[in-house]
Amino acid sequence: MPHPPPDVVHAPRWAPGVAVAALLLVAVLAAAVLSGAGPLLRVDRAVSAALYAGDDRSPAVELLLQVATAPGLAGVRGLLFLPVLAVLVARRRWWTAGWVGTAVLLVAPLNALLKELLGRERPQFAEGGAPYTSLAFPSGHAVGVAVLVTAGLLLAWPSLGAGARRWWLGAGVALCVLVGMTRLWLGVHWLSDVVAGEALGVGWTLLAMVVAGRCAGRWGAPAGAPVEEETR
Repeated sequence: MPHPPPDVVHAPRWAPGVAVAALLLVAVLAAAVLSGAGPLLRVDRAVSAALYAGDDRSPAVELLLQVATAPGLAGVRGLLFLPVLAVLVARRRWWTAGWVGTAVLLVAPLNALLKELLGRERPQFAEGGAPYTSLAFPSGHAVGVAVLVTAGLLLAWPSLGAGARRWWLGAGVALCVLVGMTRLWLGVHWLSDVVAGEALGVGWTLLAMVVAGRCAGRWGAPAGAPVEEETR
């Protein structure tokens, strides 16, 4: 019986830098929230007031917003990625399954921890607003959709042609923007919650892949194993 190919994980060359920049942005925004930075709070309040869809929105608009925001849910991530993880494990792609599982499954507890540490309340509106009692920073939906898109693109990238790469990258960015906007239209997050969430999702996913790639390079592939071309 032929042996399965070695599980080599090659993160893009730009991945470490982008991961550090994204996580640094999260840290800067978190520090600004904790310190009550005036400029950030003024921008958050202005954007929230301008984009909130209001408590009197129609049931059709509410349904549309709930459908549009759904890609950020943990259940959607699980539905899409658990079969992927099962295939990776069946093919003994342990390192790839490791970084995908870390990115997809562990980001929710990480986000919950950050929410507890920051303790930021959600937007409040004179008309009542959304009846959420959970904390705001970072936005879990923004984190979730960023992980969904980033992990999906990283997995698919080597098999995509140039045109398909541009198309899927554009579609992924558009989906992240859409989900982020729904959190503002629904009045459940501040702008900085959404930006931090998107940055955390991208940075966390890239970090998981970079670490898995380093570990696989050191302990994974046997000497003389073929090496795939690095994703650019």
